Amino acid sequence: MKLKSFLISLESFVLATAFFYWLGSFFDISWLQFQYDYINDSNEFYLSIGSFVPVLIGLIISFITEKLYIFIAKIAGKGRK
Repeated sequence: MKLKSFLISLESFVLATAFFYWLGSFFDISWLQFQYDYINDSNEFYLSIGSFVPVLIGLIISFITEKLYIFIAKIAGKGRK
């Protein structure tokens, strides 16, 4: 049960994060986009990465999905007895 719970949680995290990054890219929403900028000049070094908002949303969805799965599994287990 713990492995299945982990896999469901991981799958929901990956799918939700990918969906929100796609949504930001498709509709041009800057705080949902993944952006990577790298400039290497002799005088300066510049590195920029994208938004972590989709990752945070994915973590929240993953947490909720895992709790729902455990709750539903407990209910289904009580119904068998």
